[in-house]
Amino acid sequence: MADEARPTPGQRRPRTEVSAELLELLPPEANVTHLLEARVAEAPDSELFSRRTETGWEPVSADQFRREVTLLAQGLIASGLDAGERVAILSSSSYAWALVDFAVWYAGGVPVPIYETSSTSQIAYILADSRARRVFVENEHLALTVQEAISSTPELANTWLPVTLMSEDGSGSHLVSLTGPGLGVSPRELERHRAAANLDSLATLVYTSGTTGRPKACEITHGNLALLAVNLRAHLPEVVGPGARTLMFLPLAHVLARAVQITCVAAGVVIGHSRQSTLLEDLATFRPTFLLAVPRVFEKVFAAAEERAAEGVRGTLFERAAATAREYSQALDDAAAGRGHRPGRRLRVRHAVFERLVYGRIRAAFGGHVSSIVSGGSALSPSLAHFFRGAGLPVLEGYGLTETTGPCTVNTPTATRVGSVGQPLPGTSIRIAENGEVLVKGIGVIRGYGGSDPADQVGTPVPASPFHEDGYFATGDLGALDDDGFLTITGRLKDVIVTAGGKNVHPGPLEDALRESELVAHAIVVGEGRPFIAAVMGLDGDQLGSWARRRGRVLTVAEAASDPEVIAEIQRAVDAANATVSRAESIRKFIVLPRELTLEDGDLTPSLKLRRQSLNDSFPEVLPELYSH
Repeated sequence: MADEARPTPGQRRPRTEVSAELLELLPPEANVTHLLEARVAEAPDSELFSRRTETGWEPVSADQFRREVTLLAQGLIASGLDAGERVAILSSSSYAWALVDFAVWYAGGVPVPIYETSSTSQIAYILADSRARRVFVENEHLALTVQEAISSTPELANTWLPVTLMSEDGSGSHLVSLTGPGLGVSPRELERHRAAANLDSLATLVYTSGTTGRPKACEITHGNLALLAVNLRAHLPEVVGPGARTLMFLPLAHVLARAVQITCVAAGVVIGHSRQSTLLEDLATFRPTFLLAVPRVFEKVFAAAEERAAEGVRGTLFERAAATAREYSQALDDAAAGRGHRPGRRLRVRHAVFERLVYGRIRAAFGGHVSSIVSGGSALSPSLAHFFRGAGLPVLEGYGLTETTGPCTVNTPTATRVGSVGQPLPGTSIRIAENGEVLVKGIGVIRGYGGSDPADQVGTPVPASPFHEDGYFATGDLGALDDDGFLTITGRLKDVIVTAGGKNVHPGPLEDALRESELVAHAIVVGEGRPFIAAVMGLDGDQLGSWARRRGRVLTVAEAASDPEVIAEIQRAVDAANATVSRAESIRKFIVLPRELTLEDGDLTPSLKLRRQSLNDSFPEVLPELYSH
């Protein structure tokens, strides 16, 4: 890594820039399909995917996957798909999702993922904006939703947009009907389509989550995806090396999950797919070696473990085990940063005792073979990160956006700082602007925003572009670099609250602290132009039920919103959060919402990020109530 900041002699300044050298290159004529071709050439018979069936997991070799991909690609070509045309995929994560994704690339097309939880209007917008020529859907219900979106949208109503059923079970069995016509497509014609794209060509349109407005179509190139994949493979050999297995349960419509899946294809990692409804069973039978997760997963696992141990002596044992895990992990961090020594003998003895009594059971919940978990999507509580690492499940927190093709920094098994999002990936530079904004430059940064722009080979950034002329992308996030180049995200530039007294408050750290409460699923800190800082709390219905049962009570979320015992519990969380800031930044008042914040009600994005505007839309009475006295 190279630090380009030059402090004045005798004066120490915060580090403002760090870069990581590229580890792997690809020829200019390459594209994402070359990763699968190379995998087949190297190990054709090795397992690459594993399909969940009624009787267990069915292995799919690299060569078999390629054969299924090429058959489907030939069918797409026979049906009239031309190079560069867009194909929408509307499905939960599955083997069929991966099959369609690669088949569209082999046919020379451009996949456009859509979350299966999207509303009819969201689906209609993306189909029209992307100019998709075909839609692949998971099941009949989604097919009807797409037809409704098409018929209700003037731009689409008169367009013939074929909708193809993938499968009900994620196996891709229904796609066989498309492969027959493809038998008339010669290998030479298929190769012409497959080789039509190069590193600079558009590979996919991925729409942003839309937390601050209408989703934007990010133009991700083959170079973004392929170079990221081969460099992640080289950068994380302990995670994606020989024998690695991963169970994908996050939505592949999210750029992070998609980038990781493509990396797994390049590295030969065995990939399985799961749903939330069968995740625990699948973890036990698939036995992954690493996982990709979001912070909410860690919160749920910890809360479940805490609840199981909540009674009597077992509860005390768990509390001591959790404290020891955090202390152990913190000692590792202090030693790595030069602030102290590795865990001492007494701590190691305590840790060994709890390893036998507690930590093994925690790891068993993830299948028993997981050696690391990559966390992304939003900030993970340092307390939880320390707990899981101390329990033998290192959490490698990373950072990225759709505009950076997912990860641009990540902690690694050999270089981890809890609370940070790691160091830059190979081929990536991180710069901190004068206002504290994080700027990113490198192999993952997209070429611009597209969608309805007809010039699909030239990305045209929108007005007031965050893409700087020097190649840096302005993320909108605030951050800082430490002396070793680890990045810490401290908030959002647009989320900075300026109170009536002129005090600047970053809500992110306060909200993270509040979510450490067992009862709080979401916290929104407010106070723009107001006399003081306040907070709005969204409860976790599942954890509320557990919390109430331990007290011999039954409470609904609506009842809990005004329950004195619940209010007192949340006040303790507020007091703990306030202890981390000055009085001017502290939360003076809070309110508990009468229902959970959900994806279905439009409060959350498909990637489970909070839509702040939903607070005003769904609860217009909240702010007046907070500041009425």
